[in-house]
Amino acid sequence: QVHLVESGGGLVQPGGSLRLSCEASGSIFSINEMGWYRQAPGKERELVARITTPGDPDYADSVKGRFTISGGHTKNPVYLLMNSLKPEDTAVYYCKGVGVYTDFKSFNSWGQGTQVTVFS
Repeated sequence: QVHLVESGGGLVQPGGSLRLSCEASGSIFSINEMGWYRQAPGKERELVARITTPGDPDYADSVKGRFTISGGHTKNPVYLLMNSLKPEDTAVYYCKGVGVYTDFKSFNSWGQGTQVTVFS
């Protein structure tokens, strides 16, 4: 019922930047948390960054100082600005949204993922 669609992935050289976007659609009353997760080849899916309303954003130690999450309000995109990209950032990046439908039932939804490949 809630659809999250990521965009902005692609190929980038080490040290480069990308901005990922995630847009939510559906019968949403509010979004309480938006997060970015990634899954690298042969690895488990891990938290990259998340933002709550209200609250402060938090980041995985591996991306602190390089990545910035912003946006995420209901019906508005959430962004992940990735700077100083490293080969180890290569992964499929997933958007996750937690919130409430217009009928006040909760949801926890994932996007389909967008591939980020850091060329080396």
